[in-house]
Amino acid sequence: METNQKSAPTEEAVLISPIQMLTHWQGHRSLTRRAIEIFPEKEFYEFSIGGMRPFAQLCMELIDIAGAGVRGMATGDWSGPDMNGHPAPPATKAGLLALWDADTEEINKFFPLITLERFQEHEAAFGMYEAPIYSSLLYFIDNEIHHRAQAYVYLRALGVEPPAFWERPR
Repeated sequence: METNQKSAPTEEAVLISPIQMLTHWQGHRSLTRRAIEIFPEKEFYEFSIGGMRPFAQLCMELIDIAGAGVRGMATGDWSGPDMNGHPAPPATKAGLLALWDADTEEINKFFPLITLERFQEHEAAFGMYEAPIYSSLLYFIDNEIHHRAQAYVYLRALGVEPPAFWERPR
């Protein structure tokens, strides 16, 4: 007797390798960095539409979550940002880009330490968000894409052409 039912995927199935996932994410981070670079300095800190936060504040959220989050995924140490608020951004874009680059190095240092088994474990990221590690990782990436999209709206409203979203290292 033939059936149309497909078997459920197993936990062992891997769509892409961890290094491929890291490369994918770093492609997004590179694109977000380019958006920061072209953003007019004054508007980076002040411009807002519809009550959304300025891009500098959005970037601080991304910086707070990414490096500390990957360290938490690798080690179980979720100390880091207070998820009820993020620190004020540095006074210049150059200062923020320095934090962005340091965060990128933190990601590069800890991401390779996350085992395949660890991606399946459930844990409360930053003591608050209970989910499998892979789900938290996908959230970090989705959150960055979401905030970069807000920045693209801001840039277009300011008459600045944002970087092509498909032009990112792979």
